[in-house]
Amino acid sequence: MKLKKIAITVAGALFAASMASYSASALAIDNSDIKIGVSIWSSTDVLGSDSKRMLDAAAEALGVEVQYVDQGHVSERVTASVEQLVAAGCQGIIVCNSSDTEMVSAVKTCNDNEVYLAQFYRIISEKNSPEIYAMAKASPYFVGAVHEDEPANGEALVNILINKGCRNIGLIGWEQGDATWLGRWEGYRAGVEKWNAAHPDDQVKLSEPQYAGTSSEGGSKAAEALMAADPTLDALIPAGGGGDPLLGAVAAVERAGKVKDISIVSTDFLPDLGERLTNGSMAGQSGGHYCDPLYAFMLVYNAVKSGANYEDQFIDLTFPYLYVSSPEDYGDYDKYFEQSLPYNAEEIVALSNMSVDDLRAAANKLSIEDAAARASK
Repeated sequence: MKLKKIAITVAGALFAASMASYSASALAIDNSDIKIGVSIWSSTDVLGSDSKRMLDAAAEALGVEVQYVDQGHVSERVTASVEQLVAAGCQGIIVCNSSDTEMVSAVKTCNDNEVYLAQFYRIISEKNSPEIYAMAKASPYFVGAVHEDEPANGEALVNILINKGCRNIGLIGWEQGDATWLGRWEGYRAGVEKWNAAHPDDQVKLSEPQYAGTSSEGGSKAAEALMAADPTLDALIPAGGGGDPLLGAVAAVERAGKVKDISIVSTDFLPDLGERLTNGSMAGQSGGHYCDPLYAFMLVYNAVKSGANYEDQFIDLTFPYLYVSSPEDYGDYDKYFEQSLPYNAEEIVALSNMSVDDLRAAANKLSIEDAAARASK
């Protein structure tokens, strides 16, 4: 294995030298010897398919082979997917969804096989899982995580509903114990508690969560249960889960004839979000950029190229969410994130040569305005 590390280090040095004079198209890069695995809850649902579209573009721009395993956020399949990708010859893997406990097995598998690993849309909680966080940080092959500020996201979304006049909010989670879900739930509660403390005569109620899994059927059943339990419900938050639970919840509200009575906000953009903001079936949404996996891909790609040792490191890269709450908000998002990708091939190559600090700055800069400005050059 030491020979492998030396070869990777030498290749990394040669690559850095060649990139110093890089001026041709991304097609000049030949990384056919690099294979990166993607363990993902679904590569076909709303968020998963956009994530795959972005990763496929990155793999093409960098000349890297990419292999996907859909694991449905089923615990044993998550851990098995990492083993499967290692067995397939991947030198690096990015993974989502992944609970903190599932990361124990994933990190061990990658340590044992000298394969680099990073999370996307997720991070091991240093607060809730300090031992697992420490284990990951001590790993020479665990690179880090790309994620969002989920409590801030949750608070922003619940405030959209509160400011629309909603006072009786039903909550739909996806998997109990999922770190991202717990972060969003923390934010929803914080927003409600702050409002209620400041408005003793105008209280907001937030239900206990109904759990939907990651399917449309689960979202539909959860919404039906919440509406049946409280006929005065005037808002729903399907917290996430890839987009399908939201589709099911929206369909349930439509079947009940309550589109005008129940406002819905969620995370993970729908493909027809513009229409839904116009017809009122959605009141607002966060998410949208689907670039977490791109940046996790870059972290792992650079680790493979350099052969670096990540012991006592934990790269924590946070993305800002995009928020839309009107058809006008959605117009430019559709143009620069749906009709095209937010990064072209040359920009992807440029990202691949950035330091971690520069990648962090690029991530923090990403917005609809940023994508529009780069596209106009």
